[in-house]
Amino acid sequence: MRPRLYWPVTLAAAALIGLLAYGVFSTGADTTLDEAVARGERVDPPLADLQVLGSNGTASLADYQGKVVLVNVWASWCAPCRDELPLLEQTHRRLSRQGGTVLGIDVKENSGAALDAVAEFGLSYPNLRDPDGSYVREFGQTGYPETYVLDRQGRVAAVRRFPVTREWLDRTLPPLLEERV
Repeated sequence: MRPRLYWPVTLAAAALIGLLAYGVFSTGADTTLDEAVARGERVDPPLADLQVLGSNGTASLADYQGKVVLVNVWASWCAPCRDELPLLEQTHRRLSRQGGTVLGIDVKENSGAALDAVAEFGLSYPNLRDPDGSYVREFGQTGYPETYVLDRQGRVAAVRRFPVTREWLDRTLPPLLEERV
């Protein structure tokens, strides 16, 4: 290639990168839920019947009203998701004795891969499937993993857009477990 031909290719590539960057940054993530929770508001989550992982049955967040529910959005191909699964299982065992549960929502993968991860990590908490990610987008999902904690009335009381930590769980869950409907 002669040196003069590099300029049109370089300019075209720069224009394409600029358009892509504009598209990504101009739409941004929906932070409505995060902002409301940060103000201390409790927000009704989106409700939908999702397939129970490994079953033909369906379930909805509404089915868990009366419990504190830690909703974890995950995928087996997501390394940070896999890293937090043992902590989530420990949390589920603790929560189930205190009127709560962990509920996984596996997103954008075939159920076989998700079921393999459930078996590998010995997960005893229920998991639902969102095969195309349309349901979790209603939460303003920005990545994997993400966690939403619902109070006993079924409202979102906490949001974590990164992997959970023991410290975050210990700070977030006890006040919600002490509340009564």
